[in-house]
Amino acid sequence: MDSNKGIVATSEILAAFQSKIEAKTAQVGIIGLGYVGLPLALLFTHNGFAVLGFDLDLSKVATLQRGESYIRHISGTVIAEQIQQKRLMATTDFSQLRRMDAILICVPTPLDRHREPDLSFVRNTVEVIASHLRRGQLVVLESTTYPGTTEEVVLPILERSGLRCPISPYRTNGLEITAGEKQEADFLLAFSPEREDPGNKQFQTQQVPKILGGVNASSARAAQTLYACAFERTQLVSSARAAEMTKILENTYRCVNIALVNELKLLCLRMGIDIWEVIEAAKTKPFGFTAFYPGPGLGGHCIPIDPFYLTWKAREYEFPTRFIELAGEINSAMPEHVVASVVNAMNQRKQCLQDARVLVLGIAYKKDIDDARESPSLRIMELLEAGGARVDYHDPYFPRLPKMRKYDFDLESVEPTPEALAEYDVVVIATDHSSFDYPAIVKHARLVIDTRNATHAVQEHREKIVRC
Repeated sequence: MDSNKGIVATSEILAAFQSKIEAKTAQVGIIGLGYVGLPLALLFTHNGFAVLGFDLDLSKVATLQRGESYIRHISGTVIAEQIQQKRLMATTDFSQLRRMDAILICVPTPLDRHREPDLSFVRNTVEVIASHLRRGQLVVLESTTYPGTTEEVVLPILERSGLRCPISPYRTNGLEITAGEKQEADFLLAFSPEREDPGNKQFQTQQVPKILGGVNASSARAAQTLYACAFERTQLVSSARAAEMTKILENTYRCVNIALVNELKLLCLRMGIDIWEVIEAAKTKPFGFTAFYPGPGLGGHCIPIDPFYLTWKAREYEFPTRFIELAGEINSAMPEHVVASVVNAMNQRKQCLQDARVLVLGIAYKKDIDDARESPSLRIMELLEAGGARVDYHDPYFPRLPKMRKYDFDLESVEPTPEALAEYDVVVIATDHSSFDYPAIVKHARLVIDTRNATHAVQEHREKIVRC
């Protein structure tokens, strides 16, 4: 750990950092090699930087060192090429952080069992960084979190090293810093929210504008210099807090609108109206309407979690966020609605859930990806088992269900052959993977609960389908 032998002018640190970035001699370290960190690492290697990825997961590091991929939509060939060229390396040795010029943090920010922010991954990571921090480094937090985390949590931990990075206001026009106080610091610190959308083939990582906010002007400039080398567009905001709020707004917007359409779906079911038909009709309006779709609940690493980070932080300011909390309640209750629909449909056929055989189709939180984080399918399976059902699943992206933070089913994927489908009392379509043969599913299953409108084009045996 460096002792503090006098503060170096930030202008000198910034100039030295920018010089390394422009020459592409800067060493980029990325902590957390998951759905956010690995694509980011590859993006920087493709743009000429040497990247060292850090992760506690030995299997991930070993897989990358072999030139293989553990994320389905990332090609092993691409990884192998970068490994062979020594552009990309992976390690569990966090002492190597001292060699890095830029350190990007891409670790999980889940909720605890009380639905409050769990920043343990961030805190633990930053404590490790602090133990190896040296002058001139840029540290960027990318993990989604509540406004104030970078300044109130990350900065104090880093400054335990004896090095300093003062918070200082600055102004920006979005493209460049227009005004800022002169400050002196030992290192640079910024927040830049990840905006990954796994499986989205329309937008690649580099095409999504990168939001950047620093704890001071020099930190923001340094972050912009770095990310501008890899992203097609960067957008500066006036603080790390503004950047943190930007990501929370994006995901809260989606959460609230999905909750609205989920609530309308429940109303339409009672009124005998097809919500999917209504949405398609509303989409014809060329202005003032954006389509959102109902489902069995929210999944993924952002939308089910991020709004609760904001509501938690709002309590510090004695500000009630009733609108956001209501949206969270509606979305969180959707798996219960699905299971209630299963029970009602079985009751109408003079069957009960106890000892019924149920096949859940789709474990991923959305179609055509291998990501089950916060998937509503898992909660649906848990509720079905609690009701006495014998539950199996099928998902081509999950041959076996791994042990997760909240679930441990110890199940293997069942192939949905005609014979297998006919053995189940109920088949629940929880994720609408493109690979599923929906006409065959409906033909051979006894009863189909469709939570995604996946069977809308199926013409035969529609009496077996219950949309919920």
